[in-house]
Amino acid sequence: MASRLQQIEGDESVLLRVTHSNLKSFSADVRFPLQMSVESVKDKLWRKCGTSVNSMSLELYDDTNTKVAALTDNSRPLGFYSPLQGYRLHVIDLDPSSVTSGGWLEDTSLVEKYTISEEEYSKRDGTFRKFKEKVLSQNPSAVENKLSNNYMEDLCSNITVGDRCEVDPGAKRGVVKYVGQAESIAPGFWVGIQYDEPLGKHNGIVKGVRYFECPPLHGAMVRPDKVKVGDYPERDPFEEDEI
Repeated sequence: MASRLQQIEGDESVLLRVTHSNLKSFSADVRFPLQMSVESVKDKLWRKCGTSVNSMSLELYDDTNTKVAALTDNSRPLGFYSPLQGYRLHVIDLDPSSVTSGGWLEDTSLVEKYTISEEEYSKRDGTFRKFKEKVLSQNPSAVENKLSNNYMEDLCSNITVGDRCEVDPGAKRGVVKYVGQAESIAPGFWVGIQYDEPLGKHNGIVKGVRYFECPPLHGAMVRPDKVKVGDYPERDPFEEDEI
């Protein structure tokens, strides 16, 4: 007993990793003075994880994840339980109706979403809609270009190099060879296609920049809204037209 009390005299502290029984993603490194009482430790943890002092039980684990002690006496200093740097302090929430139970603090899908009526939103100042209307009235082409770029970028997120595809107009089939911006052609987002047949305009080089490799007259750079990806096998060139 005397040696433990001597150990916690002064301003010594220890850094512990804190985990929680209900909050699986919660993990924090917290420094505690060794002379701090267990009750004060619980109060400090309550402010971090939401479990009340009266509903909290604490367990100490060493660096091999072996339980060292249960901190059952609120009046004792933390140092009495001989925690060492890097040990884990595990919070157990004993309250079945605690705010930490049921995943409410971690799963945002369980939280009721705030909604506002269209009429109320239209009355508000400082909204993105009001901002867009103001910019549109001053420079319609700038807003239209921005919205178009965002739309094209979203379409590109569903197109991957190697995808089979069909390109309009003409329902030309091929494989995706490039996805991204091509400033040498024009601003915005483009998709490079290698057609199955010589229906293109180049071999993957456009205005001196190579975007991909393909046979001559099989390459094309098209806007994402002209491309449909999916199960589009090569057509049989000897297949007779349907009657």
